[in-house]
Amino acid sequence: MDAFLTATTLVAVAEIGDKTQLLSFVLAARLQKPLPIIAGIFVATVLNHALAGSLGVWLAGLIDARWLPWITGTAFVLFGLWALHPDALDDDPKLHRAGPFVTAAIAFFLAEMGDKTQFATITLGARFPHALPAVILGTTFGMMLANVPAVLIGERLAQRLPLDLVRWLAAGIFMLTGVLTLLAAPGVAQ
Repeated sequence: MDAFLTATTLVAVAEIGDKTQLLSFVLAARLQKPLPIIAGIFVATVLNHALAGSLGVWLAGLIDARWLPWITGTAFVLFGLWALHPDALDDDPKLHRAGPFVTAAIAFFLAEMGDKTQFATITLGARFPHALPAVILGTTFGMMLANVPAVLIGERLAQRLPLDLVRWLAAGIFMLTGVLTLLAAPGVAQ
């Protein structure tokens, strides 16, 4: 349950104002088909985060267990600093002739590549290697918590959110997770 709750909280907060949430706004405005867009986001997230979490588990198997808390804790602190930087979309998503579901799935999957929530999922997979399903479910649930309202409510939601405050909150949660992970590392006085 710890892996699920940590993953959900980190991703849900970090996703607010993230480029994939901005993509959700754009897709909702351009395609105006919320259910296929939401389904596309869900499928893309499950696939992307299953790959990312699996990569994290694989990396955890390569790293000496004594070093893993130091590496993941430091990574979470760095993600906190990254969260303070506002995201922007690189370009307009291309509309796929197969429709809104395929457009949303492809655009979202590609936008997640190299995104902080993807790297967070890799790190969560490494941090909780024996709870990979919980990590994937948690990161996907967190992603949906942040993006479904973006698709359904759109720009009205974006204009009312205090994005600077949310960025600081996300940064704080990432950094707190990092510090707690570092404090639990072997060799740290208990």
